[in-house]
Amino acid sequence: MTGADLEDKAGRIRSGEELPLERLRDYLRPVLGVAADELEVKQFPGGHSNLTYLLESGGEQWVLRRPPFGSKVKSAHDMSREFRILSALKDVFPYGPVPLHFCDDHDIIGCDFYLMNYIRGLVIRREYPPGLDLSPDRTRRQLFNFFDVLGDLHSVNLAEAGLENFGRPAGYARRQVEGWIKRWENAVTGDTVNCDAVIKWLGDHLPPDSGRASVIHNDYKLDNVIFSLDDPLKVIGVLDWEMATVGDPVMDLAYTLGYWVQTSDPDWYREARTMPSDVPGAPSRAEIVSRFQERTGIAVDNFPFYFCFALFRLLVVGQQIYYRYYHGHTRDERFAGFLQKAFVLQRMCEMIISGKIEN
Repeated sequence: MTGADLEDKAGRIRSGEELPLERLRDYLRPVLGVAADELEVKQFPGGHSNLTYLLESGGEQWVLRRPPFGSKVKSAHDMSREFRILSALKDVFPYGPVPLHFCDDHDIIGCDFYLMNYIRGLVIRREYPPGLDLSPDRTRRQLFNFFDVLGDLHSVNLAEAGLENFGRPAGYARRQVEGWIKRWENAVTGDTVNCDAVIKWLGDHLPPDSGRASVIHNDYKLDNVIFSLDDPLKVIGVLDWEMATVGDPVMDLAYTLGYWVQTSDPDWYREARTMPSDVPGAPSRAEIVSRFQERTGIAVDNFPFYFCFALFRLLVVGQQIYYRYYHGHTRDERFAGFLQKAFVLQRMCEMIISGKIEN
């Protein structure tokens, strides 16, 4: 199988998520030149949050990012913020897409959007794609490389990036806990799980302010990373910067490990995994934390708290998505499954609280 066969490809646009093509062509004509006249639009798979489209014309390709239709939480879909942080990182972090153009004229497609360059490569989702057969040793190296890039992001010099005044790192953990509890309260539906015990435990075990401040991605996972088609162990791109800020890097690491199911986890939790983190050769959460500390010099303390909060945050993100489906803001049937995931994540949080889960 060739690299082209493994490439993450855009395809048919999902029903209800179409763009007004003629208005978009007219607007982009001075931006893209004559290429806009023959513009074709496709959509990338995934995209439970901000939506990603491939624009093609005359052999050239660009990517358009816009908020989801029927969005309830505007702060989670701030396209100008996403564009700004990509602009700041382009000279100091080689894995971010290059931002090209930002538009805040809602007469064009009904919302803010921006264009960025297209990075051609391999994206790993719930399973490794057919034809990508890595040995356990190469799998281990690939997944450690994945976490090493996150450590590289956390090591970016804030002043060099012009981000020393971006975000509010002081008191970050407390604001995150309080903020996500409020988001939970605003997204509750009549059929969802009870999180009272988890919320109380998080409030009771909130660690003191760490004083740590790094650029953090806030949603770093395998399907937000692009690997090289020529060398699938090599990361060449990091996508989906909508929640990036300056904050606690340990919390960011924990967010990624919130997706990281391992072989020692309960079967009911492993069945809900969203990426192949428990395949032969994959490092455990403890091994990842150890390597992260060694490479970055950042001490990972109070990890059960950060891990539990990471799962609670994932639960709330899923509940916000389900809320849109529950109230008819989207017809995407994928969103219905987030209700069951809320029950799985709540159960896992309670096992962490009771000390039954290996971190």
